[in-house]
Amino acid sequence: MKRLGILCDGGDAPGINAVIRAISRSAFERGHEVFGFIDGFEGLIRNDVKIVTKQTVSGILQEGGSIIGISRLNPFNDPKHLEMIKENFKRNSLTLLILIGDRDTVAIAKKLSDEGVPSIVIPKTIDNDVYGTDFTIGFDTAVSTISGALDSLHATASTHHRLMIVETMGRETGWLALFGGLAGGADYIVIPEIPYSIKEIASHIEKRKKEGKNFSIIIVAEGTKLSEDLEKNIEKDEFGHPISGKRMVGYYFATELEKLTNIKARTTVLGYTQRGGVPTTTDRLLAIRLGIAAVEYASKGLFNGVVGIKGSDVVFTPLEESAGKIHTASNDYLALAKIFF
Repeated sequence: MKRLGILCDGGDAPGINAVIRAISRSAFERGHEVFGFIDGFEGLIRNDVKIVTKQTVSGILQEGGSIIGISRLNPFNDPKHLEMIKENFKRNSLTLLILIGDRDTVAIAKKLSDEGVPSIVIPKTIDNDVYGTDFTIGFDTAVSTISGALDSLHATASTHHRLMIVETMGRETGWLALFGGLAGGADYIVIPEIPYSIKEIASHIEKRKKEGKNFSIIIVAEGTKLSEDLEKNIEKDEFGHPISGKRMVGYYFATELEKLTNIKARTTVLGYTQRGGVPTTTDRLLAIRLGIAAVEYASKGLFNGVVGIKGSDVVFTPLEESAGKIHTASNDYLALAKIFF
């Protein structure tokens, strides 16, 4: 019998509860015990823990959020935190941790493994930027939210003959803007992976106007680089990442494009709406597959890796291969986007 500790780290995403359920149900079938730490690493540090039972995970498949909470905390910013993690890991007689998290979680897991605390990471983030998997839990639902927003904005954009700028999340990658823009029929997509020119975008808008299209929807990823002067004063989080919500990328594009095109521009920042909602069937199935696979790997004694999906196969990527790397937007999908511009 093994004792598995579950915690959720980083930003929330649709499908977390589905993966908690999958881990737990699979563990129970194998005779393992499951402990859930409340509010991520904060709970592990203060030993705020609950025993997970069949009743605990009953009826949560379709629910958004996380029944055990979540936090974004870098435990290596305070040496005392690491000691408390080690102490509580032993106190609860854990076999390993199953960390439901993002790219920063992978980096934390690697450092914990170096300190003798084993774990398996299940990638959950709407940003889809975890190296070692094609897709992360929560991404598909967020894309559906974005495409739905673009569907709604088409009506008001065409009615008022306006330029609509839609800003998505995504941190340093453009997966959300790319997929959401393709699915929602955006007229131009701006992402960090591809250099852009405001003048070229303005020319594209002018071309559409000459063709009789009196409105345009431009989708912009929050991590798109701005000028050095604008970037240098941006506040950083405890992992050293720019706090994207304070960069106001969408408003920058609206201001600049309105000047160049003389078309009234309006900005919609989708923000945290992308993290909420009922998980799609795609995210639920991915959560089920990765949750069960994590328990299978744990049962075999295979730790310290990321459980992901490549093509149609579940794969295990060692932490040393995933930590510090970013899963950037695929050239295949970039080529698809260019066909429409």
